[in-house]
Amino acid sequence: MLKTLEDAMEYGETLEIMCMAKDGSISKRRVKVLQVRETSFRAYCFLRRSKRTYLTDNVLVAVPVMHKERVVI
Repeated sequence: MLKTLEDAMEYGETLEIMCMAKDGSISKRRVKVLQVRETSFRAYCFLRRSKRTYLTDNVLVAVPVMHKERVVI
């Protein structure tokens, strides 16, 4: 998990994550990683439009978002 977060931060990639809140609910977020620590990471959340701190233990899945190039002919 940490390797994925560090790579996303290094290359400026956007990640789609599924994380579990304190109450047990699961949410899907699109984030841009700003800082990675041992047990947490800081990221800009596009859903909430703010910087948030996520615990790595609560992140279930982290997948890079693939952008397709659009070509106009």
